Amino acid sequence: MTPIMLRQLWSLIETTQATLLVNLDDATLVQWLLKQLKMNSALNGKEADLLNEYIESRLSLIRDLAEQRLAPEVR
Repeated sequence: MTPIMLRQLWSLIETTQATLLVNLDDATLVQWLLKQLKMNSALNGKEADLLNEYIESRLSLIRDLAEQRLAPEVR
């Protein structure tokens, strides 16, 4: 997996509405993220498989980051 692919993925996660990231079930969230990445860049089968595994392994982190964005700021 290239650094560019990783940057694109995390950029997509940061710009996606947090409620979407939190509310989709695991399988749907993985597929939705992959679909968005495929629309923005040409992924071959191997790259898509690598991204699928990477996203699955980072679902907890993705949801934690989204939940932080939803939480009211503590001042």
